[in-house]
Amino acid sequence: MFAYETMAAFEALAGLPMFHGFHCALILALISALCFAQTSANQPTSPQPATSSTPSTSLSGSLGEAIALYRKGDFDGALGRYQALLQERPKSPDAYAGIMRVYLKQKKVDQAAKTAEQALALIDAPRIHVAYGEVLFRQGKIDEADGEWVRVANTGYPEARAYLGLARVYRAIAMYKSAERMIKKAHELDPEDPEIEERWIGTLTRAERMKYLEAALAGENNWDAERREDTASYLEYLKERAKRKTHPCRLVSKVSATEAPLVRLLSDPIHLRGYGLTVSLNGHKSSLMLDTGASGIVVRRGIAEKAGISKLVETKIGGIGDKGRKSAYVGIADSIRVGNLEFENCPVEVMESRSVVEEDGLIGTDVFDDFLVDIDFPNEKLKLSELPKRPGEAESKPALKEEDDDSDDEETAESSDESKAPDTKNTSAPRPEPHDRYIAPEMQSYTRVLRFGHQLLVPTKIGDVPTKLFILDTGAVSNSISPAAAREVTKVHGDSNMTVKGISGTMDKVYSANKAVLQFGHLRQENQDMIGFDTTAISDNVGTEVSGFLGFTMLRFLDIKIDYRDALVDFSYDPKRWH
Repeated sequence: MFAYETMAAFEALAGLPMFHGFHCALILALISALCFAQTSANQPTSPQPATSSTPSTSLSGSLGEAIALYRKGDFDGALGRYQALLQERPKSPDAYAGIMRVYLKQKKVDQAAKTAEQALALIDAPRIHVAYGEVLFRQGKIDEADGEWVRVANTGYPEARAYLGLARVYRAIAMYKSAERMIKKAHELDPEDPEIEERWIGTLTRAERMKYLEAALAGENNWDAERREDTASYLEYLKERAKRKTHPCRLVSKVSATEAPLVRLLSDPIHLRGYGLTVSLNGHKSSLMLDTGASGIVVRRGIAEKAGISKLVETKIGGIGDKGRKSAYVGIADSIRVGNLEFENCPVEVMESRSVVEEDGLIGTDVFDDFLVDIDFPNEKLKLSELPKRPGEAESKPALKEEDDDSDDEETAESSDESKAPDTKNTSAPRPEPHDRYIAPEMQSYTRVLRFGHQLLVPTKIGDVPTKLFILDTGAVSNSISPAAAREVTKVHGDSNMTVKGISGTMDKVYSANKAVLQFGHLRQENQDMIGFDTTAISDNVGTEVSGFLGFTMLRFLDIKIDYRDALVDFSYDPKRWH
């Protein structure tokens, strides 16, 4: 299914695993295509020690007022103050950078880009280039954004948000150790910047993170109401998990690889809508749609009740459509079995409805991100195997990746006295050391993708225009494209016969795009028609421009291997299999 997360700001910015996602289904039947483009980040030289020149909220006048208003979420007020500052000083880098950031917060990307163009015509200042990089990143121009930030970092200019930007790039390309180094540098330079602080908390233990979230919810910040609600739910989840005496989600079976048949899911007696996976929740078997666009395990209430999964915390799920978010809750499954693998004490999200977009539930392939995930559609099999060991890497036990937030407490949980309540204050064991991407010799031919939380964004060429980013989504029935991206290469017109339906209802406006050639990986396909709909909400949640989806009607012909750890995907097509 199409999927993105209500808490993408925490998952993507802070690197925190969230337990709920946006899930939606595309009701249509088109065939579509494939392409390759690789994105990589330049490596800045080691930053030189420098004192911060970041504006402080203690500054008087328009600048200090603007920063204070921005940091507490009054974006209209901040915009007015920045514009007043620009009247006072027409070439103020702080004013232009602030206006760009306000527009990005207000989700007015075009206005932010126009402001950047105006500023760059007048001023060649590091602060302008850093803010411009933020605009480029939101536009999906990751390489260009990276270049802006690297150049500023290499000058030694103490611009904290240059390092914040580099941390965002490094996380997207699975350079986690480098990302942590960058965010720590950013925090040293400006610990009061809210966006820097959000990412920095991803370097903390769970206990430290809980304290931060409690303080953030009690005070002022620039989160909107929906995000505050989601953060409160996530904090409650962390607290509930800390109270439990059981160990966190982990593999308990002795095998480290398995193979399981894919289950055909039919829209009618002859039409295949997708493939599912037989998943046993507390001994109760269900066929859940295998979905690269979803996160974690999501089931309808009836399935959860049969499996005896009780409510831990309430949450909400939303997605494409106009009816708002739906009620849901998070519970803990004592046992989850997939093939020969068994996991214990893992979270499951439950929708308070009769179905999950007309399915019993979804299982996102990201739950297997400790494994090499091989979705062999032609032979209708899912294979999970060990990832290549990094040089010098110690043995580690795989787990269902749904709650890294508990990983720093495993030693405490296992050694706790059964006769006592858990001591939630003693949960600050060292976090696992982050690693940078490792591309094993046998994976040199894999496509380097971008990872934003659970989403895998595949660099995709559409005709001769610059590379776009498409979400790999086996749960979407067909390929789709945003009207903005489609208009760069072909004609787009409204289509009342097409319906895009999601958890939050149907989309008001659906389009049909004429012939387009898509390329990704080592593949190329010509599309006679593609469905189109506005992906702005998805892009806002992911944090960068999403131009479309690579869906099931095309992906079903491929053997897809996914290395989530290193953000690598291999697309294999055997024409003999289909002729």
